[in-house]
Amino acid sequence: MVYRYGEYHDGPDPLAPPYDVRAALDEMGDAILSGSTPIHALRDLLKRGLPGAQDRRGLDDMLREVRRRRRELRERGRLDGTLDRARSLLDKAIGQERAELFPDPSDDARLREASLDALPDDTASAIQELNSYEWRSAAARRTFEELRDLLRREVLDSQFKGMRDALANPDPAAMERIRQMMSDLNDMLDRDARGEHTQADFDSFMSRYGDMFPEKPRTLDELVDALARRAAATQRMLASLTPRQREELANLINQTLDQAGLSEQMRRLGDSLYARRPDLAWGTPERLTGEDPMGMGDAVSALEELADLTQLEAALRQDYPGARLDDIDEAAIRRALGRSAVDDLEALKRIERELEEQGYLLRRRGKLELTPKAVRRLGETALRRVFSSLDAGRRGDHDQRDAGSAGELTGSSRAWRFGDEQPIDVVRTLVNGIRRGDTAARRTVSPARAPVQRGDGPGGHPRVAAASPRVRLSVDDFEVSETERRSAAAVCLLVDLSYSMALRGTWAAAKQTALALQALVASKFPQDAVQIVGFSNYARVLQPDELAGLDWDMVQGTNLHHALLIAGRHLDRHPDFEPVVLVVTDGEPTAHLMRNGRSAFEWPPSPETLELTLAEVDKMTRRRATINVFMLAADDRLKEFVDEVARRNGGRVFSPSADRLGEYVVSDFLRQRRSR
Repeated sequence: MVYRYGEYHDGPDPLAPPYDVRAALDEMGDAILSGSTPIHALRDLLKRGLPGAQDRRGLDDMLREVRRRRRELRERGRLDGTLDRARSLLDKAIGQERAELFPDPSDDARLREASLDALPDDTASAIQELNSYEWRSAAARRTFEELRDLLRREVLDSQFKGMRDALANPDPAAMERIRQMMSDLNDMLDRDARGEHTQADFDSFMSRYGDMFPEKPRTLDELVDALARRAAATQRMLASLTPRQREELANLINQTLDQAGLSEQMRRLGDSLYARRPDLAWGTPERLTGEDPMGMGDAVSALEELADLTQLEAALRQDYPGARLDDIDEAAIRRALGRSAVDDLEALKRIERELEEQGYLLRRRGKLELTPKAVRRLGETALRRVFSSLDAGRRGDHDQRDAGSAGELTGSSRAWRFGDEQPIDVVRTLVNGIRRGDTAARRTVSPARAPVQRGDGPGGHPRVAAASPRVRLSVDDFEVSETERRSAAAVCLLVDLSYSMALRGTWAAAKQTALALQALVASKFPQDAVQIVGFSNYARVLQPDELAGLDWDMVQGTNLHHALLIAGRHLDRHPDFEPVVLVVTDGEPTAHLMRNGRSAFEWPPSPETLELTLAEVDKMTRRRATINVFMLAADDRLKEFVDEVARRNGGRVFSPSADRLGEYVVSDFLRQRRSR
């Protein structure tokens, strides 16, 4: 067979290591263990950003930048700059004309002065009347032409971004090209409404008029989006002015478009844009507080950017039902915050995507849930944190990652099971695949029909061609290396689920401890049988997969009696295992299980509750099970009770702080395993 090697071009590198999202899951784990749901923990992570992830910003950082940019835009200037500039040029032209007329004693000069005196106060009406005025002053004529050029540039720039520069030195040919562009654009939109538009039509349009659109749209939809956002911003600018300013500026716009021969085409375009994007904030006023007057084009650009930032702020907050990062418009991010922000957003999207694709999170019916793989990871992280806080002198009680964590290699192997972390036995795995492949080949190719190679086999018989050199593996082929087994233990961890655990701030520590112990037994003592029992008014067995998302019970009662009953049944199912019983609680027993199976609560604890609970303690003693109690409160009644448990059973009592609970429990478990 011939092999060729070269650079890989088709898609992402297939040999690249998978994206490491374990740090992101660990960050989420702290919030989840404190009672947050996975979806809220993920949202908080995306808002903060992942520490150390190439200094990538989180959503909150982007949100602060968006809000800062909005404040800057609002303080940039006033919206009536074009109107002020038009009034100033108009007054200048009239003043220049009066200066030319004043020395002239003729009646014509006096009549002209009278017509200037009779001009209306409204700027648009005054300009309209002066359009037909015969200027005596050449300077005044030039000023008035400057005014008309200003209005033409600003009005067109308010509709088509960048048009102001294109009309800096207008000529009849340039205006005719603009009129033709408007006509072709409206015709193209009409064809698209009828379903007759093609991408080739758009490409042809852009080849002729692409210099008029600095946004460089690639499709008609992108062009419509850019034009609609600007047209809506123009309407918002008009709505933001006083009624008199709005009327004057609207009249100036209409006059300018009429004189340029664009009034009808602009009306058609406005109707089409509104019909396609009615969701934009057309006509919604904005308040700008700056002092410097802005031209119409600059004002429209500012309002267009403000609208973008307003929508972007809502998307970045992610505080609405079903919010996802895909809701955030990358184009809006690029316009507002630059290219680096797009990279930051993509990094956050990848975290969210990889957590699901790599099997840590499962989206089910709109809810986000932790998978068993994620729970194991949280347990391993909790265990690493516990070991990192152990005293330096306790050598040997560290996270063991190699193949002998449960003993030395025995040379034997067993079938791989989901969740196994032992090393793959590569040789036996391949042998299984080859055997299965040979069996399949014998079932599908009979010797009579097998391909014959040139040359004779032993005894002159033809040789059957060898099977393909490829070995196809299935899940059933995999085997893991086994290690020598140590003495097994039946481990019972009883965790208080009562509401007082949450009130005292010890609930997250209790869950983290349970996960750490589960991970320790699974990795270092896989032969042990561990059972975690949660108890409040009733007790129940907790599966490893539900530990991370477990919440406290808002009920009355600390039913240690029921928890010890369940733990006793677990020990009885493993009579040859060494019994280990660990109790984590912050209160004395206040409930017990009655004969009818119902829970009886009473506080202060009734004598019956204490008697039944201590009776179960005595049964544990007869099973040779030592009960070690980890007391998370300093109540006198709780101290008295646990001292009585220690006296009857011979176990020990610990009073760790919440942040050292995991260290105490894991250390005590390891001490018992070593002593056994």
